[in-house]
Amino acid sequence: MESFSLFPSKDNKRTAFYYALDRKENTPSLSVDFIKNTAFDFGTGKAYDNISIVQAIKKCSVSAALEYLAQFDFSFSRLTEDSSAEKKENHLTLTKTEKITHPALLNYLNERKLIDFKNELSEIHYTVKRKNYFGIGFKNDSGGHEIRNKYAKICIGKKDITTIKNKTELLRIFEGFSDYFSFLKLNQNNIFPPSDFLILNSVSMFFKAKNVMKKYPKIELYLDNDTAGNNLTDEIISEFHQAEDCRILYKNHKDLNEFIQSKNGNE
Repeated sequence: MESFSLFPSKDNKRTAFYYALDRKENTPSLSVDFIKNTAFDFGTGKAYDNISIVQAIKKCSVSAALEYLAQFDFSFSRLTEDSSAEKKENHLTLTKTEKITHPALLNYLNERKLIDFKNELSEIHYTVKRKNYFGIGFKNDSGGHEIRNKYAKICIGKKDITTIKNKTELLRIFEGFSDYFSFLKLNQNNIFPPSDFLILNSVSMFFKAKNVMKKYPKIELYLDNDTAGNNLTDEIISEFHQAEDCRILYKNHKDLNEFIQSKNGNE
């Protein structure tokens, strides 16, 4: 849903509620079940799996929906309550956490000009479908690991925001940890005043960030220059009048990390 810039109006550990895909409504009626990986529209009585909901959103064929879903790391098999064996096989399991030493991950950080922050990140090894994978891990406030590598963006454990508190009255907000560390690199000479930081780890986590944001008299937004980033920036500014859009700093780039990558040396 997030890939279509569709975000829940409310959620809990098992379900999330969205506004209907095909009509305007005041109360969200589309329920998404995280456990079964299915959705149900209480307004029409229509049920969806991964494929059919992509068809409904994109108005496309099954083959086109499958092609779209191929970019994501999950099985397209429909899960049922008694498919415990299949659930176990597809489950993400963290197997090891250590300092970043793997050449592929060091290269990933080098390409993004974030190698200086390798000690603030972890090398995470995990399994899914009985296969072994690894990536760069960044802890969130619930102890979950936001994992990135060249091919995947996933979370092991509970999805959450990450907050870094420095006892200031200014809060800077980023979508992901690469943008947060890009800001730190940009500010190596302390040209910006000190602040607290909030990393969303996904624009869909805005609902979790609201309670934190209410505590600050000044907020700076460093979100992506794309549809999701535009929509969330507008939503935040409309709700939090103390928030400022700071994307002019990298207006010609998709995000802050791409801006950092475009700079030469340490300038």
